[in-house]
Amino acid sequence: MTSASAVSWNEKTVLDIIATHQDQPGALLPVLHQIQQAIGHIPPDAVPLIASGLNLSRAEVHGVITYYPHFRQHQPGQHVVQVCRAEACQSVGSGELEAHVKAKLCCGFHENSADGAVTLEPVYCLGHCAVGPNIVLDDTVHTHVTPERFDALLDGARSRK
Repeated sequence: MTSASAVSWNEKTVLDIIATHQDQPGALLPVLHQIQQAIGHIPPDAVPLIASGLNLSRAEVHGVITYYPHFRQHQPGQHVVQVCRAEACQSVGSGELEAHVKAKLCCGFHENSADGAVTLEPVYCLGHCAVGPNIVLDDTVHTHVTPERFDALLDGARSRK
């Protein structure tokens, strides 16, 4: 591997996380979660490091990253919006809310808004089924979200940061 002095901060972080878990069975998911928590996403150039460190193929690592919608492959915006797509939320209007959010942000799921400040992600059940539709905005769950309420929540978040 590359010497610690020759790697960037992100690469060093990834290498340190891999070293912490590499001898554990089933280390891939804990490694991916910890990398995303530390960096904000799983950089594509980290896949070979992860594969090598855990004795996996690049395809195995990439397959896990792309299988789970929780993992990001690009740097998120300053704010992250997750719209619940579970059936209970759909039955009370999350489809319409999703369409509004996408139009408001001018982006789809797993993308950043036109100004790059907001990342839109799907989530599949937040456990608040009786009070949907639900979103998560910057790690805070919001229930009974209408398009108008979403606009107010987003405006509030943008004004705080």
